[in-house]
Amino acid sequence: MQKVAFITLGCKVNQYETNNMIQQFLQKGYEIVEPSQKADIYVVNTCTVTNISDRKSRQMLRKVKEQNHEAIVVACGCYVQVAKEEAKRIEEIDIILGNSEKKQIIEIIEKYKEEKHNKADNKPEKIEDIMKQKEYVELGETIYTEKTRAVIKIQDGCDRFCSYCIIPYARGRVRSRKPKNIIAEIKKIAQKGIKEVVITGIHIASYGKDFKEEYRLIDLLEEINQIEGIRRIRLGSIEPLLITEEFIKRLEKLEKICHHFHLSLQSGCNETLKRMNRRYTIEQFKKIVENLRNAYQDVILTTDIIVGFPGENQEEFETTYQFLKQIKFYKMHIFKYSPRKGTKAAQMKEQIDGKQKEERSQKLIQLSDQNQKTYHQTYLGKEVEVLWEEEKNGYYQGHTKNYLLAKIKSEEKLENKIIKTKCIEGLKDYILLEK
Repeated sequence: MQKVAFITLGCKVNQYETNNMIQQFLQKGYEIVEPSQKADIYVVNTCTVTNISDRKSRQMLRKVKEQNHEAIVVACGCYVQVAKEEAKRIEEIDIILGNSEKKQIIEIIEKYKEEKHNKADNKPEKIEDIMKQKEYVELGETIYTEKTRAVIKIQDGCDRFCSYCIIPYARGRVRSRKPKNIIAEIKKIAQKGIKEVVITGIHIASYGKDFKEEYRLIDLLEEINQIEGIRRIRLGSIEPLLITEEFIKRLEKLEKICHHFHLSLQSGCNETLKRMNRRYTIEQFKKIVENLRNAYQDVILTTDIIVGFPGENQEEFETTYQFLKQIKFYKMHIFKYSPRKGTKAAQMKEQIDGKQKEERSQKLIQLSDQNQKTYHQTYLGKEVEVLWEEEKNGYYQGHTKNYLLAKIKSEEKLENKIIKTKCIEGLKDYILLEK
């Protein structure tokens, strides 16, 4: 029995697709092992969202070969999709596959083994032009490694072309998955006892726009809400403009929706947003936040922010900082802009130096940390409902419906149980609950 190890870099979509590939190998009788173990095949599902992601992908591809020089190393995913020629020069890689070719991974590996035995010296590569792909490709049945939560991919691709982002070139245009396939998958998940689903994709706000019939994300969520056994529906990152008043009205009626929304803001300054090719203003964003807070008293809002975008002078940064202070996000993921080859922003003048980026980043991280700790302290004495996930160092940890990390000291087994109890301490990273 041959052993296969998977290394997944990047987003939840990559995690989902790795789970698909794992299932393909299991069905063919392969054994799945940890990446740290010696394997016959290493599959690295790469990421290309930043230059750092590219570097990590290259490093990981070289590292796995050191564990077994005779192993077959497969590079697949976003990095090789956009940098095929560069990947071909990495000696440690044996097989290169694009995003659409993950479905054929077994067939391609087994053909390679046969050709290698016949002393063929070519490096197989299979990367189709993803921009020409018009329909969502089903990868096959997925295996779920988590016992409490399952990630569900509902679409692929993005049509937004933000000036800093390479992802549309790695993932192609918007392709939405058929609702009946999503519903069927979630019903199977519910039968396994998994209580929470996370709805993900490259740009889930665009779900359904490529369908002939009128069917969008809110229609899908209404169907998922009816599935017996599923207790929570969590949304992945959402473009703010999806959150219209009509969308909120329909969403409010769905009792399983988690009151946590990750709205990708990127900047709190209109001039910067315009250069980024984001299609909303801070005034529109503020109204969306107000509507969500009116709809859900316990709502938690998180976001992504890029600092040091080309042309972001001190005045623009201060505008962003003041806007963020006003919005009071629960948590902000701060990214220092780095030029991404192949994007418009990489060619823009007025690139910001590294020292300024670091100073701005630290200022926003401090604001985020303070917001989080302050928010946790507002929960003192309040009862919260937690889906407990795992035990670590004598404490169980899990998440509330609005995605607060909670911990509790318990000798009783709590995994995959939903329990309501009182908060006794609000710390920087989590809330501590009563035994």
